[in-house]
Amino acid sequence: MASSAVVAAGVTAQGNTGMYARAFAGLFLRDLYVLRREIFPFAIRVCMNPLLFLFVFTYIMPHMSGGAKMNPTTAMAGGNFSTVLLPGLMAVAIMFSGIAAVALPLAQEFGITREIDDRVMCPLPVWAVAAEKIVFSAMQSIIAAGIVFPLAYYVPATPVQAHVGSWLFLATVLVLASLVAGALGLTIGTSVKPQQIGLIFGVVVMPITFLGCVYYPWANLGPIKWLQIGVMFNPIVYMSEGLRAAVTDSPHMSEWLILGMLCFFLVLLTRLGIRGFYRRVIG
Repeated sequence: MASSAVVAAGVTAQGNTGMYARAFAGLFLRDLYVLRREIFPFAIRVCMNPLLFLFVFTYIMPHMSGGAKMNPTTAMAGGNFSTVLLPGLMAVAIMFSGIAAVALPLAQEFGITREIDDRVMCPLPVWAVAAEKIVFSAMQSIIAAGIVFPLAYYVPATPVQAHVGSWLFLATVLVLASLVAGALGLTIGTSVKPQQIGLIFGVVVMPITFLGCVYYPWANLGPIKWLQIGVMFNPIVYMSEGLRAAVTDSPHMSEWLILGMLCFFLVLLTRLGIRGFYRRVIG
């Protein structure tokens, strides 16, 4: 009898796992269908900011008389600003895409219409519904990085010195960074009232971007020691430095530190995001 109960429990567990997998795939395919219908706005959202930045700082200024002197950041980078900027803009695309893919839809789903209730009625635990949002946003972030890379490589007037030393390290950083961005979006989307979500971009997202070693290597903050230490609590620093280590020879943090901190932020933000998601759904 005991063995029969064990077998029955195993069969039930396998059946539940299969049902959960199909439900998870169904949610993912539904979001993929919505993204396919909105692929043009998605591409515009991803490309516009980095394209304007590249066009002004790496194309217009180098073609102007005394362009390098007019751009102090270029002088600081030793005339290699385009190479420094390449991984930084990829990190920005990952961060913005990940946050926008989760936080903005959650503002609507947790709004007056409570569209989130339709999602949590599917045969999945509540935490798995939240995890699907992180995974789907990570896919969008990887696509965004792939879109920005050729822009950051070909638009600058000065040559970009980029090469991939380890494809495994690059893939690991891309996946971890994209998941961290999605987890951050989930944390923001479940911690802020829907009507205040726009304010978060000005109060939180923009500051962590400008202080995220996007436009300069972390090593160059050495003269401002307190800031160099302070930005280490910023997850986008490790996205920028990880991509900088993966695709350029620019100064960067230890690769093990980068991977360790990305894993740390992934666990922390995922835990906070799922807890906030559960609280908002049940509440």
